[in-house]
Amino acid sequence: MNVKPSAKVTRDGLLSPMPSPSQLLTDLAHGATYSFSDWPNAAVPTFVAGVYTIWHHDGRLIYVGMSGRGITAGTIHRNTPHGIYTRLKSHASGRRSGDQFCVYVADRLLLPTLSQEDITAIVSGRHQMDAFVRRYIHENLCYRFVMLPDGAGAYAVEAAIKSGEWGYGRPLLNPGR
Repeated sequence: MNVKPSAKVTRDGLLSPMPSPSQLLTDLAHGATYSFSDWPNAAVPTFVAGVYTIWHHDGRLIYVGMSGRGITAGTIHRNTPHGIYTRLKSHASGRRSGDQFCVYVADRLLLPTLSQEDITAIVSGRHQMDAFVRRYIHENLCYRFVMLPDGAGAYAVEAAIKSGEWGYGRPLLNPGR
């Protein structure tokens, strides 16, 4: 994996030594776990590039993602959220529009669990599919994340996980090719 350790941005905007690539991967596999049911999460910085892994409560790796592609060491911090915070917020919402993770959850994880009555309620407009997706995410999924100094590093970590290079398998919903 071609991630060059340098420095990471802390929650208060300061730089601290960057963990090694192997430590980043270990943190994404075994680090602090947060449930989507507890969103919003004050531990997630509002402006930073990063990588996250999403896990089913039964231990399966479901998804890996990154955010902050345009963030570099020279990016000026904004007061509006950008990066990993906005991506996890979108996933927690369960809204499929504009969120490929939520589409995958709906198609691959939720749909097989719906009863004919649930499907009829969605088709008739009595219930919304996005509400079912949100409930599934909140009841079954959790995430881990790491911060990186730039989007290029985050992209490299995400690619390594998708390809299975990290030793914990490929994600169910978005494995690399």
